[in-house]
Amino acid sequence: MSRRDGAAAELPPGVDAPVFAEPWQAEAFAMTVALHEKGLFSWSEWAGALSAEVKKPGAAADGHDYYEHWLAALEGLLASKGLAVKSDVDAVAQAWERAAHATPHGKPILLENDPGPTGTRSGSTDRPVRP
Repeated sequence: MSRRDGAAAELPPGVDAPVFAEPWQAEAFAMTVALHEKGLFSWSEWAGALSAEVKKPGAAADGHDYYEHWLAALEGLLASKGLAVKSDVDAVAQAWERAAHATPHGKPILLENDPGPTGTRSGSTDRPVRP
């Protein structure tokens, strides 16, 4: 039984399991649709990129890592078209991670909360971050 099957077993009869296990998955899905609608790539390009990611060695047999492959496919496709350089995507992802760690529990995570890679606020080199 997959994780999704287990979750569905706990739901009342007639209620389907959620399509997305986490909010970021829904956001990645919506971003892909929006970028396609803007004409940045065709569905066949998208299908090829996603298929290549899902077929890579190490993919989970139960598919629990599907949206991780989805995100990797989107990043790769945008990079191949020169729309998002991998190093820039990685830098922003790291900034969000630092912002998440710097944000008090229960508060919204904002990119401006990123203390920067050396413990100073983004854009500042002379002032340390205060807890």
